[in-house]
Amino acid sequence: MKAITLLGSTGSIGTQTLDIVAHHPDQFRIVGLAAGRNVTLLAGQIRQFQPQIVAICDEEKLPELRSAIAGVDPQPILLGGEAGVVEVARYGDAEAVVTGIVGCAGLLPTLAAIKAGKDIALANKETLIAGGPVVNPLIQEYGVKLLPADSEHSAIFQCLQGVPQGGLRRIMLTASGGAFRDWPIEKLAEVKVADAIKHPNWSMGRKITVDSATMMNKGLEVIEAHFLFGLDYDNIDIVIHPQSIIHSLIELQDTSVLAQLGWPDMRLPLLYALSWPERIYTDWEPLDLVKAGNLTFKAPDDRKYPCMQLAYGAGRAGGSMPAVLNAANEQAVALFLAEKIQFLEIPQLIEQVCDRHQVDNCSQPALEDIIHADQWARQEVTRLSQLARPIAV
Repeated sequence: MKAITLLGSTGSIGTQTLDIVAHHPDQFRIVGLAAGRNVTLLAGQIRQFQPQIVAICDEEKLPELRSAIAGVDPQPILLGGEAGVVEVARYGDAEAVVTGIVGCAGLLPTLAAIKAGKDIALANKETLIAGGPVVNPLIQEYGVKLLPADSEHSAIFQCLQGVPQGGLRRIMLTASGGAFRDWPIEKLAEVKVADAIKHPNWSMGRKITVDSATMMNKGLEVIEAHFLFGLDYDNIDIVIHPQSIIHSLIELQDTSVLAQLGWPDMRLPLLYALSWPERIYTDWEPLDLVKAGNLTFKAPDDRKYPCMQLAYGAGRAGGSMPAVLNAANEQAVALFLAEKIQFLEIPQLIEQVCDRHQVDNCSQPALEDIIHADQWARQEVTRLSQLARPIAV
């Protein structure tokens, strides 16, 4: 039975991971849980899965959580704040840590888990995008495994099983096209928050659904693929595949192309990250190609999705630039979701902040440089967003 700690347990990744654990109690057990602020859901998870240690990032919610699980026996260790999440990440005999925390907040807990010798099931792409120059050397130093748990990179990882060293030539990341794939460019100026958080194929959190609408999620995945698989950016492509049946493809040196297919279901890549190199039987609905029907592909429109090229540019610049891109995007999306900026201002603000960082880009950043770049980018997005706006009184 594999011992697992789950970071971000009340989010989309977390709840689907726990669904896997619940359906395979002979394969997996939960050691630790960490969540943001959803006390009710977290308390239910504690009662069901009986973790040894639990953290809630919103420290003010700790008394409420303690009260909510007063009748649980045995009581888990309860911690609060970001330091508590880090402690959960490195705690006990967990063999693998699933990183389902949204955004760059997952970086420090992931580093703590690596240093504690735990394998990482990486569902938090921002950790590697912002912290790749730090994370990858630590993976090598501590001899742990970094297994992709999102659908696209899991697809690539699955296709690479059995491919000899040096056999990979090109990666093709598939993209749904997001909420606005069928909208004309001219209509994007009218986008409201409610429009941007309706994904046509996947059920995800608000932030990543907006990232899908801007296609920044795919740009970030390009950077993540570079760090995971070592390919140059010129050999990582994006193709729009509206049906989300093919989750990504690889081209080998002899031009043979391999793809991984399945219904849009995040549980499959999560299960593979937890069970690799084994394959565990499930009773999930098998893929029916006749039912799936036509599978179509088209090139993404750079004018409609400027965030993609911003990501390629940041990736090629390297150093601390990807951390700035990621933080600027997180802050811009947060402002959009709070209805403080318009949808089209998201890429504009990101571009301005990345341009301003060029002179300060650190080519070989340490963790402190990455954290500083992240904080600066968030502040800069907020500052720039307020320049042309009246101050509320």
